[in-house]
Amino acid sequence: MQNTTPGRSPAAHAPERILIIDDEDLIRETVALALTDEGYQVVAIESGQLALDLIFAAANDRGPGQTIDLAIVDLMLPGVNGLDICRLMRHHNLDIPILILSAKATEMDRVVGLEVGADDYLAKPFGMRELIARCRALLRRHQWMLSQPDTAVLAYRDIVLYTAEFRVIVGGQEVNLSPKEFRILELFLQNPHRVWSREELIQVVWGVDFVGDRKTVDVHIRWLREKIEADPANPQYVTTLRGFGYRFG
Repeated sequence: MQNTTPGRSPAAHAPERILIIDDEDLIRETVALALTDEGYQVVAIESGQLALDLIFAAANDRGPGQTIDLAIVDLMLPGVNGLDICRLMRHHNLDIPILILSAKATEMDRVVGLEVGADDYLAKPFGMRELIARCRALLRRHQWMLSQPDTAVLAYRDIVLYTAEFRVIVGGQEVNLSPKEFRILELFLQNPHRVWSREELIQVVWGVDFVGDRKTVDVHIRWLREKIEADPANPQYVTTLRGFGYRFG
């Protein structure tokens, strides 16, 4: 079942379009109603496969009313589950904020969700005001990221980053980074040798409105190392300074 509900726009521009993927009718409909009341356009889908079809169709069309600005994803879906949705979106470099909404609430569940590309994780049961606040934060952060000017090419040793093309070359080989990994590496290349605390990275990469788990920084750094370091266990590019944070170079 697919339900599209136009929301009331809080501003002159078209309202952001939020996709909800959850097979629990009550949660899907309640969240959709709350977000619609906040002025967002909402698409609510119960099937992971149908949601992926919509996401990729929207990414290819990009016409008015077709874009997806935020995806709220339940993990425990029949068929294509929430983790698969996150993996496929990031594999295809779709820079759409993802908020996982799940009854699986252990620390390991959150870490796995962040590792496969989610931007935030909210456990069920949840407060609707907190959900709305997290959606607003993710949308504001994404709009801020899109507004930042690009520097054409950044390089350090055998790493070359092409900002406009969203491409990274390491040792002559192209590597695939998620949007957050790409932004972290771009920030490091712009500021070699600087030490960044977790809080500073959250403010710059995730935004000052970030309300998720601080462990997401460690998760993304570990994942970035796996892609750019010859030996991630003994990193040469991104090093940890205990008690301070991370340094590149």
